[in-house]
Amino acid sequence: MKKLEQKFMVTKNFIRENPGANINTVAKECKVSIPQIKKWIREERLSFSQQSGIGIECDNCGKMIRTGRFCAECKAKMINSLDNAYEKPKPVVQQKKEREKERMRFLDK
Repeated sequence: MKKLEQKFMVTKNFIRENPGANINTVAKECKVSIPQIKKWIREERLSFSQQSGIGIECDNCGKMIRTGRFCAECKAKMINSLDNAYEKPKPVVQQKKEREKERMRFLDK
């Protein structure tokens, strides 16, 4: 586990020093597999600049993104659908009990 974390730090530093590097170069220079780099991107541990050309596909629509699993549009749609799926509890309205007969009563002394 420590070895993988060390590779992550090497990869992160390499990307910081070489922002224009493509994913193949990063993998070769850092001795890390491309699937591992993509995993770190999906976990949002790595992100790339616009000039790097490195990206992964949104899990939902396939649009190229720089980090995470979903693009901004798909995230917004998912949040809206979750908000709509959650039905807020309606306030409980207590109904007045029907009285048997509405009349005045007297207590005998």
